[in-house]
Amino acid sequence: MKLDAKIPEGPLQEKWNRYKATCRLVSPNNKKKLDIIVVGTGLAGSSAAASFAEMGYKVKSFCFQDSPRRAHSVAAQGGVNASKNYQNDGDSAFRMFYDTLKGGDFRAREANVYRLAECSANLIDQAVAQGVPFAREYGGYLANRSFGGVQVRRTFYARGQTGQQLLLGAYSALNRQVAEGNIKLFSRHEMLELVLIDGKARGIIARNLDTGEIERHAAHAVVLATGGYGKIYYLSTLAMGCNGSAIWRAHKKGAGFASASWTQIHPTCLPQSGDYQSKLTLMSESLRNDGRIWVPKKENDPREPGDIPENERDYYLERRYPAFGNLAPRDIASRAAKERIDAGFGVGPQRNAVYLDFAHAIQEYGEDTIRERYGNLFRMYEKITGHNAYQRPMMISPAAHFSMGGLWVDYELMTSIPGLYAIGECNFSDHGANRLGANSLLQACVDGYFILPYTIGNYLADELRVGRISTDHPAFAEAETQVREQLQRFLDIKGNRTATDYHKELGLLLYDKCGVQRTKEGLESAIEKIRVLRADFWENLRVPGTSEHVNTELEKAGRVADYLELAELMCYDALTRDESCGAHFREEFQTAEGEAERRDEEYQFVSVWEYEAADQEPVLHREELEFETIQPSVRSYK
Repeated sequence: MKLDAKIPEGPLQEKWNRYKATCRLVSPNNKKKLDIIVVGTGLAGSSAAASFAEMGYKVKSFCFQDSPRRAHSVAAQGGVNASKNYQNDGDSAFRMFYDTLKGGDFRAREANVYRLAECSANLIDQAVAQGVPFAREYGGYLANRSFGGVQVRRTFYARGQTGQQLLLGAYSALNRQVAEGNIKLFSRHEMLELVLIDGKARGIIARNLDTGEIERHAAHAVVLATGGYGKIYYLSTLAMGCNGSAIWRAHKKGAGFASASWTQIHPTCLPQSGDYQSKLTLMSESLRNDGRIWVPKKENDPREPGDIPENERDYYLERRYPAFGNLAPRDIASRAAKERIDAGFGVGPQRNAVYLDFAHAIQEYGEDTIRERYGNLFRMYEKITGHNAYQRPMMISPAAHFSMGGLWVDYELMTSIPGLYAIGECNFSDHGANRLGANSLLQACVDGYFILPYTIGNYLADELRVGRISTDHPAFAEAETQVREQLQRFLDIKGNRTATDYHKELGLLLYDKCGVQRTKEGLESAIEKIRVLRADFWENLRVPGTSEHVNTELEKAGRVADYLELAELMCYDALTRDESCGAHFREEFQTAEGEAERRDEEYQFVSVWEYEAADQEPVLHREELEFETIQPSVRSYK
């Protein structure tokens, strides 16, 4: 596998403009001769598909939901970052670039991160033009608030529904092109295989989830916008249908997988209340603007929070990180919460939570102001827990949330397979070892609206001579046969355990051994246990029914089978990185104060993995990270 990041020459601030000025183009009258498949209809997928169609390409868009509006982007709450500097507090594209690079513990490319910050301002203008109802100040200006890891206010928000409102804008643009006939939308379709012809991505095999029909779809380029794989932990903030199958199938076809173990544990989620749960609920990071996080100073304190006086409360983030306080980055806040819970200071019925308290903010600003800022989040909390957060503190706990790792992509967002692109959360490119809050929506939108529409033309300019891709090619027949054989294999096992049962066991194992904290011994043990669990899966799985109609158990089986392979790669990735950086915290590598200890001399690179076979160790390739503008420093939020 050859890794060429294709980073343009020149000063950092000029790279993107130079690229746009020199990349190859496809003329308007030729774009209609080219087909693009976009898998996924979240913010990245919908924005990319709509942009391609607006430019004149012929687009096929796929989602496994019954509507693009059900994509998981809808669940994002708190906001989207942009370096507009409306608050006149010193923000700029460069400061946003630095905050993002530092937030990721200097484990991302400078060029990609700067481009993210550079394009951020355009996104806000785009969203406002689409009618996204961002919060506004009394005078009509767009309002901002802070998120973790920064000391400015650059987050634009629509109460606690920012993802939903941005997705409605992208969905409207997508639907317009569907109505124009430029996009053909395939809802309730799941991609099960990538098709390569002469080493290039030329289509997919998809299953109609309503009829069970296996379909072939061809194109000149394939774009994956399928989100992250955090659901591998089973209990996570992700929707039940979220999965990593599309990118894993692409990986097995030759696409490099980068930084697989870099998964984010979000610090503000509702704690698990019992074994019956299938997911956890996110509470927006924006709540940490006004909420203060604390635990009792006394272990296993049985008192109600209102009965614990101030001098017996430990505001541990404010104590340990006074410069950022409750807005410390997510990886740091999650580790600090887990440390307090594991030490016996947790609260709640299962002692697995910490308090998020708004009493001081209500006293300072008034309940009406807090209700205006977070009203829908407080209502959601009360509906789920039965508690009024205006009167007693919320209880929150860390939970699996986001994947910084994903398919390796170059500066053009192309994977190591020519013609295959990965955008949004399913690639690795922008966040390093830890994503800052409100950068997820930003990356998804910027990739789809402002980056890929430029870069894909640089590849497609050479594809005009190919003509239409035919699904009669032997590569499609071979891929379809492989899909049918795997589906039948699931059905033929006829064991006694469900896919969900295996998923739960895998999730518990991963969270314990490759979650907030990792150790060499734990990761080695996890690899062995995953192999045993995977072997048992292929002997004792039970999938009822057939493949010729709706069969959700069959869908789950395919996704869990992929998770059982991806989980092993995650553990390999964590095991081979003998340092702590961002969300990857190896207990053997920490400072005397319990902070992450990076080892730049040995590990200033991105781990990119090449697939060999299910029972063979993956092959490690390294993309060295070069820092020309900023030199990595000790990441401190004290």
